[in-house]
Amino acid sequence: MNRITVPIALDERSYDIHIGSGLLADPNSWQGLPRAAAAVIVTNDAVAPLYLEALRSQLQAHYGRVDAVVLKDGEQHKGWASLNQICDHLLAQACDRKTVLFALGGGVIGDMTGFAAAIYMRGVPFVQVPTTLLSQVDSSVGGKTAINHPLGKNMIGAFYQPVRVIADLDTLDTLPQRELSAGLAEVIKYGPIADAEFLTWIELNIDALMARDKSALAHAVKRSCEIKAWVVGQDEREQGLRAILNFGHTFGHAIETGLGYGEWLHGEAVGCGMVLAADLSARAGLMPADFVERMQRIVERAGLPTVAPKLGLERYLQLMRVDKKSEGGAIRFVLIEALGRAGMHSVDDALVAQVLEAHCG
Repeated sequence: MNRITVPIALDERSYDIHIGSGLLADPNSWQGLPRAAAAVIVTNDAVAPLYLEALRSQLQAHYGRVDAVVLKDGEQHKGWASLNQICDHLLAQACDRKTVLFALGGGVIGDMTGFAAAIYMRGVPFVQVPTTLLSQVDSSVGGKTAINHPLGKNMIGAFYQPVRVIADLDTLDTLPQRELSAGLAEVIKYGPIADAEFLTWIELNIDALMARDKSALAHAVKRSCEIKAWVVGQDEREQGLRAILNFGHTFGHAIETGLGYGEWLHGEAVGCGMVLAADLSARAGLMPADFVERMQRIVERAGLPTVAPKLGLERYLQLMRVDKKSEGGAIRFVLIEALGRAGMHSVDDALVAQVLEAHCG
């Protein structure tokens, strides 16, 4: 498969996303990166047995020393302890500010490695090597880095861009089906917020995506990255437009935090959250009722939950107020205003209560 390149235009922080099969083993993927005495691969105990040595063997041609930090797998480990494990290694090995970090894994690894890169010696270069669909279409792109806190997801972090993203579609071959479905949630979201035709394409090709058809996956990753590149290029630090990328996430983050990190995968919570946000869009008078049914169908076909857990109205509201989009304690939701267009809206708690009553199991 030919290499697809999607540029992220951010002046001196610009970089390319490379998409295709066989990129991990292609020497061209690693040419032209910052040079240093050492490189450090950060990964987890699920990904390391699969791809660590393949990446290390490629990097050894460019760096005098290639270390690895292997963290525990799972959202529940996206916290201070894992971040400190990365920093402990960097300090113990006397890594300097030219050291290049490589994030080999899914969104959790990408977020934590990026945050470590942002804060170690006030900033060292890092490369995203996403191995899950969710990280290839969303979290590896755009420079959002963070760890979780018991009171809120991704509330401690920094905007810090990678120098390159290498999305090897072959790594999706080893992805558990549940993780593949979770990644499809982030693919689906791009349709209603920015590209109505893409939503139709997803509906027509969801079975091929679920079957890991490489051609379908390549288009899904490419189009998702193009949309995110367009948004991030206009609003790198989420002062306005970039917030639309959080469609379904206000409900989704509340589900993740309320149940306990790792109980639901991030993409599962976002998939369910999109159904709730679609319903809220309809109840707010922005979208017709059949849009809610359409979103529910596509989320179900992707193998994702559409019934939210019963946390209780007050708990949902409490969790959603601890959200980066909230202002002055008021919850703000990304709602769909027309197919392919989204915006930020504050709504009455009574409408939120109606949505939760309709969709909590």
